Amino acid sequence: MEKNEIMKYVDHTLLLQGATWDDIKGICDDALKYGTASVCIPPSYVKRAAEYLDGRMAVCTVIGFPNGYNTTAVKCAETADAIANGADEIDMVINIGDLKGGRYDAVLEEIKSIKAVCAEKILKVIIETCLLTDEEKIRMCKIVTEAGADFIKTSTGFSTAGATPADIKLFAENVGENVKIKAAGGIKSFEDAENFIALGATRLGTSRLVTLLKGEEGKSNY
Repeated sequence: MEKNEIMKYVDHTLLLQGATWDDIKGICDDALKYGTASVCIPPSYVKRAAEYLDGRMAVCTVIGFPNGYNTTAVKCAETADAIANGADEIDMVINIGDLKGGRYDAVLEEIKSIKAVCAEKILKVIIETCLLTDEEKIRMCKIVTEAGADFIKTSTGFSTAGATPADIKLFAENVGENVKIKAAGGIKSFEDAENFIALGATRLGTSRLVTLLKGEEGKSNY
């Protein structure tokens, strides 16, 4: 694949705690320049980013991030606030403790509740694969499908590891036909990105690819 085609899969992401508005504005500019799918930013910057972008780029934000143990009511309130502020896409973190404790109905109902708030907005469900067994990952493929979410997503990027080819392959084999796949965390090269796409990912959560393109442009100026 050409690099400009790969960029269409990218949620250009900046979620570091110390990110300033100048940093966020910078990734918005980069997203526009390189033609990414969206910018993925902290909730506190959604309103300013949506106003700045003025419909030129989708704005994605995170809910229950990064640990997922907020109550469902809080996650729903966060989601409603983000959408009111202009978010187009919501990436929520599941309650991992509920999953590991076998409270599958609670996990399902939470995702359903957040999807109801999202309505036509895109909902991606982060399951933090590095903390799960394969059995739990497969269970989450079934739950995300039943809940009617739009994407299953590997990782927050704030835990012990990010996306792996094995996890994307596992997702592709177990999600319903209406659920798409987002690989996030640890995507370090265009080769990585192309591999994840070939395995079934239709979104990539990363900032590294824009950095690589900007580096290439810098070299071409010498």
